[in-house]
Amino acid sequence: MKKILVTGALGQIGSELVVALRQGYGVDNVVASDVKMPAARHGDGPFAYVDCTNLGQIREAVRRYEIDTIFHLAALLSAVAEERPQVAWNVNMGGLYRVLEVARESRAAVFFPSSIGAFGPSTPPDSTPQDTTQRPTTMYGVTKVAGELLCDYYAQRFRVDARGVRFPGIISHVVVPGGGTTDYAVDIFYQALRYRHYTCFLEPDTRLDMMYMPDALRAAIEVMEADAEKLAHRNAFNVTAMNLTPDELAAEIRKHIPDFVIDYDVDAVRQAIADSWPNSLDDSAARSEWGWSPTYDIETMTADMLEKLSRKLHLD
Repeated sequence: MKKILVTGALGQIGSELVVALRQGYGVDNVVASDVKMPAARHGDGPFAYVDCTNLGQIREAVRRYEIDTIFHLAALLSAVAEERPQVAWNVNMGGLYRVLEVARESRAAVFFPSSIGAFGPSTPPDSTPQDTTQRPTTMYGVTKVAGELLCDYYAQRFRVDARGVRFPGIISHVVVPGGGTTDYAVDIFYQALRYRHYTCFLEPDTRLDMMYMPDALRAAIEVMEADAEKLAHRNAFNVTAMNLTPDELAAEIRKHIPDFVIDYDVDAVRQAIADSWPNSLDDSAARSEWGWSPTYDIETMTADMLEKLSRKLHLD
């Protein structure tokens, strides 16, 4: 990777990935792009307005900045995609198709983030294998499975170096939640610090894999830096870091905030989405093929989240 374009750069992952990539590859070598104006945190680095449903805008950004690697993050998340399925298909699939077409023309590499949403009720729910049944029941999941297959097709048919991971829920102290089913695991920290109380939209025993953002950023960068000859899968690697329920996360927070209280007002739509996803992932393929290993577990993540958010909210 020498010249990098990040689409969806103002989103949850993109906002922090741009910073991490610029630290590793240089500010001028990482171009942030989005359909909104850039936030101050992107500093003085290059920015391009790119609507990923517009082939010409993608092509122009890649040509202008001589891009050789695209981190394609522009997408609608799970809960929002269920509310607007037609828009989700147009953005999630139409955008990826156009990015892959430009990558084919320019010989650029592509990172595509898939998700635990790519699985469905018929998938083995515990230690879900790397290669298994994928029959999602949400539009978000459908676009992720189709995206995985499209990346594999472009790799096999056109030799596009398309790689990716299947992210679990991602927890971050930088960007507020943006419409995902696992957003409770971010919002709970804000509410715990501000009000010592949180009302969760998932049931207390809803078990899902999670990952702290620093690990998610490493996974995205490391899979793109990995030796291609050692990658048997190349695309859609399961990755995970911790496994928890809302009740377990609340209990961990109470170690730091003893008077924190959680209650539940279950959202039927998001609960149904969560119930269709695996309880846990087997990420042994990522570990063996490119050395994936998370840094944070629930204890270290919780402590760091509370410390960082206390400073951010001026509560320390």
